[in-house]
Amino acid sequence: MQKDNKPITAITLGDPAGIGPETVVQTMESKDVYEFCHPFVIGHRDSFEKAADLLGAHFDIHVINDPSEAEYRHGTVDLLQTDAANDAKIEYGKVQKDAAVRAYSYLTKSIELGLAGKIDAVSTAAINKAALKAANVPYIGHTEIYQSLTHSPYALTMFNVHKLRVFFVSRHVSLRHACDLANHDRILEFIKNIDTEFKKLGFEHPTIDVAALNPHVGEGGMFGTEEITDIAPAVQDAQKLGIKAYGPDSADAIFALNLDGHYDCILSMYHDQGHIGCKTLDFEHAVTITLGLPFMRSSVDHGTAFDIAGKGIAQGRSMIEATRVASVYAKMGMDHQAALAEVEK
Repeated sequence: MQKDNKPITAITLGDPAGIGPETVVQTMESKDVYEFCHPFVIGHRDSFEKAADLLGAHFDIHVINDPSEAEYRHGTVDLLQTDAANDAKIEYGKVQKDAAVRAYSYLTKSIELGLAGKIDAVSTAAINKAALKAANVPYIGHTEIYQSLTHSPYALTMFNVHKLRVFFVSRHVSLRHACDLANHDRILEFIKNIDTEFKKLGFEHPTIDVAALNPHVGEGGMFGTEEITDIAPAVQDAQKLGIKAYGPDSADAIFALNLDGHYDCILSMYHDQGHIGCKTLDFEHAVTITLGLPFMRSSVDHGTAFDIAGKGIAQGRSMIEATRVASVYAKMGMDHQAALAEVEK
């Protein structure tokens, strides 16, 4: 954190064959970004300048080797380039091994800087799972990469959109498998970890509203028994530990109930249950935060969008919001109330 209380936030370029470079260019064009953090880009100069030319954006490029060398001045982009696939010729809109090699190197560099205490937050542009596989990267996505390479015991994915903060018992699995994962031990572990991470952010007594899995909270076992056998007992066991957990509450009402900040966060049971509510509320301001790492990490909640990459029509609002939210959460442990008001805008 700098003397002016602005966090140092790294912004990764994402898969250079996708819309990541275009959204990062738009982020660095925004004067507002410099109001809430000291941003710099981790990426290749050729990919960034190609996207800037496409959008008619003009910057002075200041190549750095370390965040301490950055100027953090609007109009000048501080860019830290890795040495991965330097000679690659990346084409927009295609799965390419070299593009993934570059994208992965941006993430590992941000982790290196984060573990060294040189950044407070990182905002990540989209990567492509098929490209990662082609490059033999042994991880399916951002969360797995950051958890493994930071040696973190867990990495909690949280959606943030206005006053909604939503966690997920399961994410990238089939719906059939997700039902199996909504079990007592897993739910209780999530509740405990959420409580731990929110206390680090300055929430003195975090309140956690737990969603039901079945319609009408199972209607007393008529529509499913998981609420009786697993979810309610997990909530009760969390309460015995002094955690302010509540529920299970009906998933068709829980998001509306919490729009006014009735509880601090929601624990949803599976991917779409949480995503649909958040994205319907405000698609472009729904961003992902990863808690449990040694530093704050956020990401856009969209993919590489190969179908529109290189056409100059991608919108950078989600990338700007991801950068803002990561930066504000990085400050939250220092000044909880001010940061909370800022993040809920």
